[in-house]
Amino acid sequence: MKKLFLNFCSTLLFLIFASSVHANADDLFNKGKEVFLEAGNCAACHSLSDAGSMADIGPNLNQIRPQVQTILMAVKNGIGVMPAMEGILSDEEIEAVAHYVSLAAEQ
Repeated sequence: MKKLFLNFCSTLLFLIFASSVHANADDLFNKGKEVFLEAGNCAACHSLSDAGSMADIGPNLNQIRPQVQTILMAVKNGIGVMPAMEGILSDEEIEAVAHYVSLAAEQ
């Protein structure tokens, strides 16, 4: 009986932890989408289906499906005609938009 109770408790703790991690991940995704559409103005140049953006100045993000590290470098330092956003966006906003784009581009 004690073993059954311990298994139940550990499963319950795992489910609570997993749901809080999922909620945090959703918050980061939503914050990233907000940055993409608003503060970062990314949608003005980039197509991304999840964001409803159809611009064709920069690469279509659904086609190139960039990884988080690639997005972080491009957003922080700029690339081609894209300006560097470091100092314009906070580190948290840059991380959020990188997270968002990397996941949304895979959909």
